Amino acid sequence: MASAFSAFRVSMSRISPFRDSRFSYPATFALAHTKRIMCNSSHSVSSSPSPSDISSSPSPSSLMDTKEIARWRPMCLYYTHGKCTKMDDPAHLEIFNHDCSKELPVTAADLERKKSQEFNFFLVIDLEGKVEILEFPVLIVDANTMEVVDLFHRFVRPTKMSEQAINKFMEGKYGELGVDRVWHDTAIPFKQVVEEFEAWLAEHCLWAKDADGALNNAAFVTCGNWDIKTKIPEQCVVSNIKLPPYFMEWINLKDVYLNFYGREMT
Repeated sequence: MASAFSAFRVSMSRISPFRDSRFSYPATFALAHTKRIMCNSSHSVSSSPSPSDISSSPSPSSLMDTKEIARWRPMCLYYTHGKCTKMDDPAHLEIFNHDCSKELPVTAADLERKKSQEFNFFLVIDLEGKVEILEFPVLIVDANTMEVVDLFHRFVRPTKMSEQAINKFMEGKYGELGVDRVWHDTAIPFKQVVEEFEAWLAEHCLWAKDADGALNNAAFVTCGNWDIKTKIPEQCVVSNIKLPPYFMEWINLKDVYLNFYGREMT
């Protein structure tokens, strides 16, 4: 996740948003595919980290050591869903990260190359799922400091896919990462994901239900048009919900790259 975010920071040195002139169909946005921070433990209400995990981690006292904070740890995906039951467990806190901003530091050189932006915040998004959306992650990036403000992450339970198809896909995509169990424990319907996402946006004052439906001083950023132009409208139809207005404009990082460097992003 960090490598793609670094590319995002560099590419934002010159940017102009793409907006669909028809405003009736979404156009462009997505998060450059960052290193996935997965919770690969058997985390559940009653489970504990394995002895091998504990033995390979620093002692509990190191949690207070600022140098140790820089050590990479996989993100606890139960925490991103608001379902982590181990926040008072020192062993769990040593093994898993609960603050994605620590994994995506900003350097002085990045800020020196940065240009003034039209927006105060960027919402970097990268959906997962081909038939239906199965994972919905969004990072809030401060356009002034290029720091990660917060992460919204939800696993999405399909509406039309059979349980057999879901299990097969989960095993192939998330099984080797050890998070297929997390998906089954936390996945919720897309309609509920949208409701929770809007509450999260409102919490950060980036959207208001009683406004015109557009984002407030923020813009989605995508790596390609598929996420917002194609997949979200399709999923809204499948889930029988109206397409939210804020999904009708976005910034396509591939277009930004092409305009700036004069060659296609691969």
